[in-house]
Amino acid sequence: MKAYSIDFREKIINAYSQGDTSIRKIASRFDVSKAFVQRLLLLKKTQGHVKPQKQGGGMKSDLDKHEIELAQMVEKYPDATLSEYCEYWGQAYDKWVSTSAMCRALQRQNLTQKKRRYVVANVPRKESKSSGVNFGKK
Repeated sequence: MKAYSIDFREKIINAYSQGDTSIRKIASRFDVSKAFVQRLLLLKKTQGHVKPQKQGGGMKSDLDKHEIELAQMVEKYPDATLSEYCEYWGQAYDKWVSTSAMCRALQRQNLTQKKRRYVVANVPRKESKSSGVNFGKK
């Protein structure tokens, strides 16, 4: 969501500073939250302005600094699972990470690949005569 303009913020401050009203009434009048009016008043009091502060910014993972090491790990163990990668990373670098953090780090570097399960693909399955569902019985 885009920040409110400075003019709008100053109108709220001026309306409150005229007196004879409460924060709740100002919030209702300008269709903003009570907490927003409180933050504006505090910002004006402490910093002397009502400019919007910087918004957003994601948290960086510790794994983002180790692109080369991640690539080497995937090259060395191409068939490992995420859990195995996390365990390897914890033992090798003494930094334990979750599987979701490992997955995101690998995706950012396009190091993900579909893991093959080691099963025979062309073996015909035997079906049960009664229901047509395969339960592995003869």
